[in-house]
Amino acid sequence: MPNTDHVKGEAKKMEGRVKDAAGAATDNPKLQAKGKKDKLEGEARKAKGDLKDAMKPKK
Repeated sequence: MPNTDHVKGEAKKMEGRVKDAAGAATDNPKLQAKGKKDKLEGEARKAKGDLKDAMKPKK
């Protein structure tokens, strides 16, 4: 079962993809950079969730 870090990480990655695409479409490098940053934050948060899951005792 996914924990909140998985869900929030996936949401942040999606937000980053949208910003990255919007920045590319409008030729806005600042928005594109924010999108890339958000994608990385989302991946890090998802990795944190994976680590939490790995640390949980198996039933």
